[in-house]
Amino acid sequence: MKIFIKGMSCSHCVAHVKEALEGLNGITKISEVNLEDGYAVIEGSADEASIRTAIDDAGYDVTKIEK
Repeated sequence: MKIFIKGMSCSHCVAHVKEALEGLNGITKISEVNLEDGYAVIEGSADEASIRTAIDDAGYDVTKIEK
């Protein structure tokens, strides 16, 4: 699953997004969080609403999720 994220501007943002995603049930792997292009690639069964909420709570915006 590829999650497009708006608002990341530095390596600390990348770490913060990773931390938010790691806290979700159903995520088995975070393959990549790309600062330059603004996305994360994850594996697992977490639902889109939970993903959006976790990233929103971390201070960023999900613009799109591709399965």
